[in-house]
Order: sequence, then structure tokens, then C-alpha cells
Amino acid sequence: MYHEEWKSLQPQFGYALTRQPVLSDSELLTILVFYQFSGYKCFQYYYQLCVGIRLKSYFPRLISYARFVALIPRLLPGLYVFLKWRTLLSQRTGWYVIDSKPLPVCHNRRIHSNSVFQEQAKRGKSSLGWFYGLKAHLVINQQGELINFVFTPGNVADNNQGVLRYLFEGLKGKCFGDRGYMTALFEEFYQQGLQLITKLRANMKNKLLLLEDKLKLRKRAIVESVNDILTSVFELQHTRHRSAVNAITHMLAALTAYCF
Repeated sequence: MYHEEWKSLQPQFGYALTRQPVLSDSELLTILVFYQFSGYKCFQYYYQLCVGIRLKSYFPRLISYARFVALIPRLLPGLYVFLKWRTLLSQRTGWYVIDSKPLPVCHNRRIHSNSVFQEQAKRGKSSLGWFYGLKAHLVINQQGELINFVFTPGNVADNNQGVLRYLFEGLKGKCFGDRGYMTALFEEFYQQGLQLITKLRANMKNKLLLLEDKLKLRKRAIVESVNDILTSVFELQHTRHRSAVNAITHMLAALTAYCF
């Protein structure tokens, strides 16, 4: 009875007393992903100047910037599913490259004062030295298409068995990586139909390798071009995050934009 009386009062005020979002999830995702292509390095400037002025005709019921930021966390599940679907569209060519990319969340001198990623970020070491943050593990084919991905804390090793099983699930062919991906799961992946080929460490005996595989192993650096695009164009890595959930959402949006 009370609920019916409450609904009857709404026309008198000229608006609904229950707040309803005026942008659909698809519109929110479109704005979030297009930010990666816009060239802006500040999301607030992009939203207020680009979306609010230049793209106003595409989003006539645009909400405020503060309201949009508050709605970003609810986009995380849908964006993750959409990105996984995009990776499934990538060609399974049988020739893959695996690599990890460090994602520092702050300068090393500010590790103790960082409170945004206290539960997610860890200290790790890459070829460029120690860092505090996350890791993006990527698998691509020789055409640069994203096959699979996973985000982990910075202290997770490249050859972590759980990470490798997740990244290589359903893959067949040959995958090339650096020395950090040497693992005891070679036989398991070989029975699956995937041959993991890596460089040898300095204290290991030399092994015979097909000339074709040796040449492809030298072309493993193609993944560095992908990392450079993700950093310089789609800004996958920066240290201006204020929310861990929003940060992960923007990272997924960057990978989604790359898939396009």
C-alpha cells in the first residue's frame, strides 16, 4: 500500500523519485573504450571536452563526470566477458609468443605511501629492475592478435604453473618465450598438443633445435612491439590511479581497444 502511494506521488514532482541511470551499459563501455583511441591522457579532460562537447550528439542523455566514475565498477564483469570474446575471435595460427609486462602503480620511492593497491600490488623484478605493482601476462600470435591474457600481482613468476595452464588452455602448436618460461610442465603441454620453446640458461647444455624454430625464436621480439603499443598508444601503464577497481577496468579497456 505504501509503495503504491509512493509511486502515485511521482507525476506530481515531474520526475521519478527512484534514480534511474540514463546511459546504458553499452554506451558506458563505448565511452570507456573510445578513450583509448582519443589521444587524451586525462580521462576527466576527455569526458568533459571530447565526449561532453564533440560527441554530445551521440550521447544526448550524458551524465556528469562524477556520476560516470561512480558507475565504472559495475562495468568490470561485462567488459571482461566482452574482452574474452574478442580474444576468441583471434586466429589460432599454431605460432604463438608469450611474455609478461610489468605494470608499476607508483614510483619505488612511494611504495610505502601507496594505499590504492595495498591488497593487489606486490614487489616484483623484471629486466628493468624492481617495481611495485601488477603483471600483465599476454599470449599473441605472429600477427600480433591477442590470444589470451591474465593480470597477476608483481611477485608472480612468469613460469607459475597456474598462470601457464590458464594462458595455454586449448592452444595447440608452438609457443615461444624467454628463459623465464622454462617450466616442468613441458610434457603436460606437449601431450595437449602445444610445444613450449624457450632459450636455454647459461648453465644448461645445448640442445638440438629445428632451424625453423630457431628463426621463430629470434622473432619472439614481436611481442615487444605489442607492449610498446599498449603503453604509448593505449596507456595500459600509468601511476595516476585512485581506485584499484577502476584501474583494472581501464586496463581491460586498453586491451579491448587493442583488439579492435
